[in-house]
Amino acid sequence: MKSLTIGIDATCWANARGYGRFTRELCAALVAAAPQHRFVFFADARAAACFELTGPNVRLLTVAQGRSPTEAASADGNRSPLDMLRLTRAVGREPLDVFFSPSVYTYFPLPPRLRAVVTLHDAIAERYPKLTLPSFRARLFWRLKVRFALTQARIVLTVSEFSARDLARVLGVPRERLRVALEAPPPLYQPSRSREEIAAAARRAGLPADARWFLYVGGFNPHKHVDLIVRAHAELCRGTGAKPHLLLVGTLDSDVFHGDQGRIQAEIERAGTAELVHWTGFVADEELRHLHSGSLALLLPSECEGFGLPAIEAAACGAPVIATTNSPLPELLEGGGLFVDPGDVAALGAAMSRMALDEPARLAFGRRALERARALTWPAGARAALAALEEAAA
Repeated sequence: MKSLTIGIDATCWANARGYGRFTRELCAALVAAAPQHRFVFFADARAAACFELTGPNVRLLTVAQGRSPTEAASADGNRSPLDMLRLTRAVGREPLDVFFSPSVYTYFPLPPRLRAVVTLHDAIAERYPKLTLPSFRARLFWRLKVRFALTQARIVLTVSEFSARDLARVLGVPRERLRVALEAPPPLYQPSRSREEIAAAARRAGLPADARWFLYVGGFNPHKHVDLIVRAHAELCRGTGAKPHLLLVGTLDSDVFHGDQGRIQAEIERAGTAELVHWTGFVADEELRHLHSGSLALLLPSECEGFGLPAIEAAACGAPVIATTNSPLPELLEGGGLFVDPGDVAALGAAMSRMALDEPARLAFGRRALERARALTWPAGARAALAALEEAAA
């Protein structure tokens, strides 16, 4: 394959959720895997401020924006046509062979005839629009953006075979245009070295000494069903002698997606479990891995997940998972946890009860989860993405 000049949309680099994680980890692995190619990253000032990739084949171009795309491309945001035009023009001035959009979330129109690969992580917004996008206007703009991106893309990348099937079924993307690049846990996510590390992290999270806890990590969007986690947790505390704590990890004041914090808090108040439920806010990876390592399980009973990276990260720390069946997780983490149908509070409560009360089974789930998570690597995902880019450029 000849040396290529590959343009990459890096405007979601600063995103703290899965889109940002995917962009940062995959692009770092891409650059390392393909020293024969040149990579030109297009970023706004906010993304450029945290951009750390360096190397002889890396070039960063900062494009002026009135508002950072990380914020403007929100669930109910308003991207300026002039800002998007600036990005389009910046891309058009570079002699690129192919362009890569790691997420349709910050997608902007590309110059005509530029070959492109765009990543659609899932079809959740299309399957559950009212759970993910708060207004008719937001849903309309999302549909238009996705349709335009699909029109411009030669190849559509996604993060799991589960998502590929959904994109083909829901959005009508021909299967021959779809490629899969699996996500993976960052190298930092490993089991803690000592109980002291775990205990110190638990204290910093506001947990009392000798506490046991379940963990939720992610956004507080309606389709994540965090309110059902709270309800199942309350039933567990009422129905058994165990009173595990519940940590809700995720940013509360800077999430650009459709939030449901009010309904979750109301559920906590109705349940009377405020002393056992802790809103931690954002937790850095180094700290979070200790909370994973000491947890009873990671909870991810969403309506749907295109991949479920928080569960994979928890598994890489040796934690079992309780996750939705409407995801690739039952296959990716087979034997590493319990999987429940979306909305089934009774099944979720029973799974939590087993993790809290059956320690041998919980430990066995955790060992299997760790084994399965270690089989996933970002270099493998980068090789799949690179093959898609080279194919699109050919």
